[in-house]
Amino acid sequence: MSIVVVSVISVLVICALAYRADASFHSEDRLPMQWWVTGEVTWSAPRRLALAFMPALAIVSLGFITIMALNVPARPGQEGLVLPTAIGMGAVLVAVQLLHFWLIARTLHRQIP
Repeated sequence: MSIVVVSVISVLVICALAYRADASFHSEDRLPMQWWVTGEVTWSAPRRLALAFMPALAIVSLGFITIMALNVPARPGQEGLVLPTAIGMGAVLVAVQLLHFWLIARTLHRQIP
């Protein structure tokens, strides 16, 4: 049952960060989604779609691992790894989302005269 709590908290944090970022980037119609090695933006998406990507990814991935953890028994000896895996996945998703926001801010700041 604790895996459900971890997954819900992770998704709520990611949604709150996306909501906050929407307010920060409100003046932009499109946000960068991918960068080339040189730092050049390779494609962008409408702001709301770009900011909804990570919450959707978190819901799908953490929802999948939660459903699997509740319905499929862990292999012998691996029972204690389910909760740390969910915590790790939530932390990585939050970190990647923050990295994306940092890259967006850096790119937009560089383009502003």
